[in-house]
Amino acid sequence: MNPAAVNLIAHQGGWDEILLVALPLLVIAGLLVLANKRAVAELDEAESGGNDADDS
Repeated sequence: MNPAAVNLIAHQGGWDEILLVALPLLVIAGLLVLANKRAVAELDEAESGGNDADDS
């Protein structure tokens, strides 16, 4: 393989290293937001009396 091509593949100016950190963080943040929305919705449902089966 051409040495210039190896240098090009090996070093992309830093953006690829940023993606290696940023993408997992964004995925985790998105999952936390989704879990929080579900938890809030479940609490709202429980507070509004959505669990009628427990009342009997």
